[in-house]
Amino acid sequence: MKSYPDSTPALAIARRIFVRQTAVFSTGALIGIVLGLQPLDSVADNIKTIAFIPGIASDPFFKAMELGARSKAKELGINLMWQGSASDYSPQTQMPFVDAALASRVDAMILVPTDPDSLQAAVTRAEALKIPVITVDTTVTDQSYLTSHITGDNVDGGQKAAQTLAAQIGGAGKVFIMSGSPAATTNTLREKGFREEIAKYPKIEIVGREYANSQPATATSAINTALLKFPDLAGIFAITGTSGTGAVAALRNANRVGQVKLVGYDAYKVEVDALKEGVFTALIAQQPAKEAELALQYSYDKLLGKDVDTIKKTVVIPNIIITKDNLAETEKFMYVE
Repeated sequence: MKSYPDSTPALAIARRIFVRQTAVFSTGALIGIVLGLQPLDSVADNIKTIAFIPGIASDPFFKAMELGARSKAKELGINLMWQGSASDYSPQTQMPFVDAALASRVDAMILVPTDPDSLQAAVTRAEALKIPVITVDTTVTDQSYLTSHITGDNVDGGQKAAQTLAAQIGGAGKVFIMSGSPAATTNTLREKGFREEIAKYPKIEIVGREYANSQPATATSAINTALLKFPDLAGIFAITGTSGTGAVAALRNANRVGQVKLVGYDAYKVEVDALKEGVFTALIAQQPAKEAELALQYSYDKLLGKDVDTIKKTVVIPNIIITKDNLAETEKFMYVE
């Protein structure tokens, strides 16, 4: 092997490499001290990644939910993976986001199932991977593995809608149900509560029910048809926010604002504005941000084994009835997007 004197360029290069390596080591050591003597990879490992998959990301209800989720994730130091379809509320559009979350081995998954049966397989897969699952708003058929299910009181919401609508039409007349999805558990429970309560008014007749599937134009078309078929229609119960948006358009197009009482679900800004104008006669508001915040907190506590005894298997959050008469007190429940 050929040797070089100290003054050779090769030795100078070696010295520079040594100095750089020493500097890198010193910087890493300093960062370790600042972070409480934890190795850098250990600090990264402590950050939990939680996937939150909404029903349809473009809906104002889920936008309000996203704000609550992001605020809570920032508070807890969680890496939030918020992903969902922007165009359609269906298992077909939701499943790719679920597949991606499970494939990336997230620490926990919060899910708004678009269908209780179709999304059951996703929960089963998460269980096999030991990934905790919380459902929000809607849920799956078998809830045994779920850490928790958090939702609004949907049966109560349907009942309150029936009571309010009955009072507004004088306890008599024909009413139409504009639903969202035949599979979403929230929708079926709201309709159940509405039908049970409206049955107490023998002079009120439910003349039909259609589904909007998160498409306002579909709701507008269905209600246009109902208004033509039943010119004496007295009231409409719009079970979801998007079906309510479609109902507003239909009543305006037909010049039936005020003549047909419209009780809607959710509190989008456009819906609250329509309430002020007299198109909606009442709104049943949920608290989506609160649902998301609680879901993040429960997921975090579950992952850290912290206060797990305080995690409730089922949480039902009360609804708020908004009318023009109580708007001063209830407008704060309008969904912030």
